[in-house]
Amino acid sequence: MTDPDATSPQGLSGYDLARQALEEARAAARAQGKSVGMGRSAPIRSKRSGGDRSRRRWSGAGPDARDPQPFGLMIGKVAKKHGWEPRISEGTLFGMWPSIVGEDIAAHAEPTRLEGTVLHVSASSTAWATQLRYLQGQMLAKIAKVIGHGMVTSLRITGPKAPSWRHGKYHVSGRGPRDTYG
Repeated sequence: MTDPDATSPQGLSGYDLARQALEEARAAARAQGKSVGMGRSAPIRSKRSGGDRSRRRWSGAGPDARDPQPFGLMIGKVAKKHGWEPRISEGTLFGMWPSIVGEDIAAHAEPTRLEGTVLHVSASSTAWATQLRYLQGQMLAKIAKVIGHGMVTSLRITGPKAPSWRHGKYHVSGRGPRDTYG
């Protein structure tokens, strides 16, 4: 094991040897015509300056226009360019329904379709349909928080569909038994 404080045969310490090697490397680079900086990268020419050499920006540790962009940001730009945003928002709404409105509501209501800015929601019973009508404002706020304002402006909440009383070839006209289903 070598002692870091030991000197070389020329009487130089480790620090002085490193400094001498660096100076020799710089001199060799200058002799070949390469520019030698003090630990900095090459200057970035600004597009605004039009080649004006008096204004230079140095690359550093901060974000730069040359850095890779996040994947989500890039996909968002592509979706906006092609006009896919409404369909992506609709897919997000339908796919994340339980996490948007909560597990309790999602267990008794599901979105069926989105027409323009009106979301059609089907409830499991007439009681839940009534309850969801009372919660409509809160649900719209939660939806807007996730997929953006203006994508869904109102809810059309319906109860369960009543069974059909038209069985077979012959049937009696009328509405069938008067009862609430659900």
